[in-house]
Amino acid sequence: MKNIGVILVMLCTVAISSCQENSNHKNDSEKTTVSEVPKAVQKAFVEKYPGENDPDWAIDAHGNWESHFKIDGEKYRADYASDGSWIETENSIKKENLPDAIKTAIKKNYGDLKITEVEHVTSATKGEFYDVEFKQKGKNKDVEFRADGSELN
Repeated sequence: MKNIGVILVMLCTVAISSCQENSNHKNDSEKTTVSEVPKAVQKAFVEKYPGENDPDWAIDAHGNWESHFKIDGEKYRADYASDGSWIETENSIKKENLPDAIKTAIKKNYGDLKITEVEHVTSATKGEFYDVEFKQKGKNKDVEFRADGSELN
């Protein structure tokens, strides 16, 4: 009888802590409704992308508002601060579409690493660059390149 009581207490504890964890915040892949997006963010998005009127919204790991949308069939992601300040826009591209100067730099400096992802990024603070992710043991390595092949980081 004592064992059943202990088991019930443990099950209740697990159930309660699980509910609390799920209600504290949305994870970064969970979509939000447009009504949850600050008006300043919505306004800034419409001004920057006037033809796009149906983005999906989420809050990213940094607490910024992240919009997902398509332009001419290509997927894009634009990030905004809560005050409506645009942070960056990025879209995935094929490694074959990297500028030749970047391909040369990769071959010279990272030839032994496999590319896992390539993004074309336009940033409010860094300007235009290409973010190339290389597979390596542990955490993958991100290297940011200018179109001329020079590295940002």
